[in-house]
Order: sequence, then C-alpha cells, then structure tokens
Amino acid sequence: MNKKVLSINITCKPYRLFVDELKELALIKQPAYVCVANVHMTIEAHSDPSFAAIVNGADAVTPDGMPLVAALQLLYGVKQERVTGMDLLPDLLTVAEHEKFTVFFYGGTDAMLQATDQYLLANYPGLSRKYYYSPPFRKLTALEADEDVVRINSTGANLVFVALGCPKQEKWMASMKGRINACMIGIGGALPVMIGMQKRAPEWMQKAGLEWFYRLAQEPRRLFKRYAVTNTIFIWLLLKAWAKQGFRSYPQQA
Repeated sequence: MNKKVLSINITCKPYRLFVDELKELALIKQPAYVCVANVHMTIEAHSDPSFAAIVNGADAVTPDGMPLVAALQLLYGVKQERVTGMDLLPDLLTVAEHEKFTVFFYGGTDAMLQATDQYLLANYPGLSRKYYYSPPFRKLTALEADEDVVRINSTGANLVFVALGCPKQEKWMASMKGRINACMIGIGGALPVMIGMQKRAPEWMQKAGLEWFYRLAQEPRRLFKRYAVTNTIFIWLLLKAWAKQGFRSYPQQA
C-alpha cells in the first residue's frame, strides 16, 4: 500500500515485511532499488519533478523520518512504523550472513570502506563475500558507469548498499536498475553510524522524533541550513495539504 506525502509515494507496511521482501528480492537477484525517505528527500522531490519520478519509480520507499510517519497519521490515519536506514542496514547484513549472500558497498571514502570491512569482520564473521568500491566524487563518464556495472555484477552481489547521499544515490540507483542484477538500497548516512564513525541518537530521542536534533548537534555547520530550511518547508507544505482535506485524515485515499 502506497500513500502520497507531498510528492512521493511512501510504502506502508510493517517493518518486518520490508526486511522479508528485500530478502526475497536479494535471493532471486531481482534488479530493484529502494529509497529510504526522510524530509530532505521529500523536499528535494517536491522541488524537482524529475527527482520525484526517480523516487516514485523505486520498488519501495520506506518512511525513515518521524515527520513522514507523523504525516501518514495526519493525512491518512495510518499508523506506520519507521523504517530507517540505520535499522535496515544491520538487519539486512544479518540476513545476508545467514543466507550466505554476497554484499557490495558502493560509495563513501576509501577510509570509510576500510573501516566498514573491519566492522563486518568483527560483527558479521559469517559474511564472507563482501566487496567495496569508492567511486570518484564527480559525475561519472559513460565508460565509468559501464565499468561499475561489470564490477558489481561480476561479484554475483545479492545486495548493493549505496552510500552516495541524497539525491545522488537515488539518481544512481535509478540509472542502474535493469543493469545491475541485485537489490540496491540507498543507505546514505546509515553506514558511518553503524561502523561508529558517527553516533546515533538515544532511543528516547528517536521515539520522540528528535533524532534530527541529535544529528544537528553533531554536525551543526553542515546540517543547520538543511534542517532549518527543509523542516520549515515540510511543515508548511504538510499543513497546506492537511488544510485542503479540511484538517481531517482520509484513510481511503491511495
């Protein structure tokens, strides 16, 4: 079941079903991509119809941020669990270890990928088939993109974790659907948190919808403009959408 929040269609289902369905896609190596949506992605899509089409073309769009969960409740009366990249990444790695999947990490710096390998060795010792690649921090040439397809497919990857940041990772995944024979997931900032390069907010802050504030406190210079601008725009647009509904939720809408 999908529900539109501003310009993107959020996939609504229990967290466990997301994990199970991604496992099935990985098992059959179904070319697919998954967007893990937050306020930043939602506003990017609202301001750029071509990017909205990329997000809405995904096989699933998970509600990462609490504001999206709150929007689903406000607009549709849907009580949806958060499905965050920070939770999906370790859970899918557990699945991969159990199922003997091959995983590929695409994006991030060489130092981050080296730290990732050390983390996986310590925490997922049964995950023996794992590969990494840090692409250039610029637009790829057509030849480089073709080389990436060969590089990833030659490993037999089941899951490709893409850490390029929004909106770059979503655009890359969309361009690779049908070319890379694996399930791709845009994990963004979840990777540095998982391996300990950044800290995650305490659970009480996550439940209170204050995880953004915790991240802001860690990286104020980089994130202040994003949160100050995008959160304000999101709240304004959401209230406008709710007002159009007469300040009521409409659970029957798709």
